[in-house]
Amino acid sequence: MNRTNQWLGLLGLLFVTFDVCAAPATVAGVISLPEPTLQHISVVWPITGDDDRDGVVSVRYRPVESGLWQQGMPLRRVAAASNENFSWGESHRGTIFGLQANTSYQIELTLNDPDGGSTQRLEFASTRPVPTAGNGIVRPATPATLNTVLNAAQPGDIVQLGNGNYSGFTITNEGSPGAPLTLRGRPGATINGALELFSRDHIRLENLRVNGRIRFNGSNDIAIVGCTVNASDDFANYGIVSFTRAERAYIANNTVTGTTAWQASSFGGSVGEGIELTGPGHVIENNTVSGFRDGISLREDDLAVDQYSVDILNNTISQVVDDAIEADFCAHNCRIIGNRISNSFVGMSSQPSLGGPNYFIRNQAYNLVHLAFKQYRNSRGDVILHNTIVKHGDGFGSFTTTTARYALVLNNLFLGGPAGTFNGFPSGTNRVVDQLTLDTSTSRLDYNGYGTTLAAFNGTIGSQTFSSVAQMQNRTSEVNGLRVGYDVFANSVSFPASPTTVYPAVNFSLANDAVAVDRGVVIPGINDNYDGSAPDLGAIEQVFDGQSVLFEDGFEAAN
Repeated sequence: MNRTNQWLGLLGLLFVTFDVCAAPATVAGVISLPEPTLQHISVVWPITGDDDRDGVVSVRYRPVESGLWQQGMPLRRVAAASNENFSWGESHRGTIFGLQANTSYQIELTLNDPDGGSTQRLEFASTRPVPTAGNGIVRPATPATLNTVLNAAQPGDIVQLGNGNYSGFTITNEGSPGAPLTLRGRPGATINGALELFSRDHIRLENLRVNGRIRFNGSNDIAIVGCTVNASDDFANYGIVSFTRAERAYIANNTVTGTTAWQASSFGGSVGEGIELTGPGHVIENNTVSGFRDGISLREDDLAVDQYSVDILNNTISQVVDDAIEADFCAHNCRIIGNRISNSFVGMSSQPSLGGPNYFIRNQAYNLVHLAFKQYRNSRGDVILHNTIVKHGDGFGSFTTTTARYALVLNNLFLGGPAGTFNGFPSGTNRVVDQLTLDTSTSRLDYNGYGTTLAAFNGTIGSQTFSSVAQMQNRTSEVNGLRVGYDVFANSVSFPASPTTVYPAVNFSLANDAVAVDRGVVIPGINDNYDGSAPDLGAIEQVFDGQSVLFEDGFEAAN
């Protein structure tokens, strides 16, 4: 593998510099590592000074027991600002990716500011363990005995629902750290109605079948694993929700199905969220969600509380008439990684990111209608890396008068074709990229592949327009951008000409000789394990033995 110092050049892509005389030196504050998850550690380093914002922070980390240092992605320089009644200060922020659960790490952060104040800090943090059931008493229950059994259950116990139909109910007792109270479903057990938790902690819901809703308002350390939730219009088509602040929920391997039909008249509207919550430290992974307004969503506006250090990983989402993943009002370090999206009005939303970084990495999306990424309401700090998008209309478009700032967009594939209008919403403007309102003085697009079934190759990035690859490379930050065709894929992938069709999932593995192979830039901590001379573009790395893999952060192999 050719491991060059490309990542040093990447630092120039990550930070914006200004020609200012005698800029103040950086004064470093106290580092925090808030709410580590199973695979990630967030870093927040407040600073003052550095008015020209040319300070950079490199990252190294190692398991405490192994002693082997690894390079991480440099932190993002975050400028102080306010937006939508939220405000934040000057800082360096970022994530250490791809860690092992239940492991202690040493973290080395090196701040370099040409104007002074450079320093190095060593920190320690541990990832969380994967939640498991307790080892207490197994307490069988029936519809007739459930209330009595629940009332008798102690922390660590497992209440096991036997065959039968259960009315909706509220759990009023709870577990303790390391000893959750578990409610486990057996074959034939069905809950018809709402399963409710209010300010209850350390509860595990496992293998339940719920025709209705699971709600855990204000509850911390809740695990919802392997459940089947069929949402009901009786509960406004909500599946798994916490409408108020909760901490460290683990929502994994569930199937959540709603009542919203995939049809043009529903685009941009309808009601219901498959999975929705607010608060820090959540992990939402390996779920299958379909039939909602939004598939997986954070809360918005004044309902958003402490939305940081949130992982949305490896979910399969389809037939969603607004946003497949709505990461709106993320304060920092929300990680949307490895998700598979199909038949969705909008792919991923950050409306807005509140300073960031808000990461969108190695997601795959097919048959999007309106937008791939919704960077609206003056979003700041979106980091969009290694995604593969195939949609109707423009591959990477925007329809807003507000300005997105401090965006980093690298190593993606955006493919589209002719645009149209659906339920009053356009799918594009017949451009390969249309980012008119992106602030190009603070943002960077490069190393992306753009494709279209149209003969023309037109685009807009900030104030610059182009009608050829050469013009794109000469006029915009896309000096390493390129044109790709649908033959970039190893398998047959076609333009989704009829968006209201429910298309099956597609395979985005790259062809061996694809122009996108070895055309990316190295990003430490994200794509270090590439094969060939450089990383490939898009979500799936092509390796020499002819197989394609998703790597880092537990990404699943693509067959």
